[in-house]
Amino acid sequence: MVMKHKEQRVAIFFDIQNLYHSAKNIYQARVNFKEVLKAALAGRKLIRAIGYVVKSETAEGESSFFDALEKIGIELRMKDLQVYPGGFKKADWDVGMAVDAIRLKDSVDAIVLITGDGDFVPLIEYLNGLGKQVEVIAFGRSASAKIKEEADEFFDLESQPGRFLISSNLTKKRQIK
Repeated sequence: MVMKHKEQRVAIFFDIQNLYHSAKNIYQARVNFKEVLKAALAGRKLIRAIGYVVKSETAEGESSFFDALEKIGIELRMKDLQVYPGGFKKADWDVGMAVDAIRLKDSVDAIVLITGDGDFVPLIEYLNGLGKQVEVIAFGRSASAKIKEEADEFFDLESQPGRFLISSNLTKKRQIK
């Protein structure tokens, strides 16, 4: 169990695509980012909350989604979806997210990575080596076993799906509670 107290300074990094696709694939639902932010903050001092998003080719509904994220206090970093010859698509913010976490490390006591992506294990190891508390929040079923192991604390959003998921269908709502 990690120490959390109200004077602790926290930076929170949201891998928006990772969370969005995990919720969609596991639960056929959307993420309640406001509740995830509250859980990540845990009553502590927020220094920065940054969300990493990729703009798709068909931006239907994206701008209202992005606006909603900003309205709850998540600063957005955006990049366009890269489409390569042959149709291969790449939407990756791993390096940007890691660089921002390293840049902010001296301004915070704890870093919360909201992702299940195992590519962040070297970042966790680096930050832990500097004495930083690193917490990870993700859906347990889609999170890398290694990231769960390396984090000082892993919080599974599946422990409270009724709190962290939004479903427009009543039948699905019953399934996720």
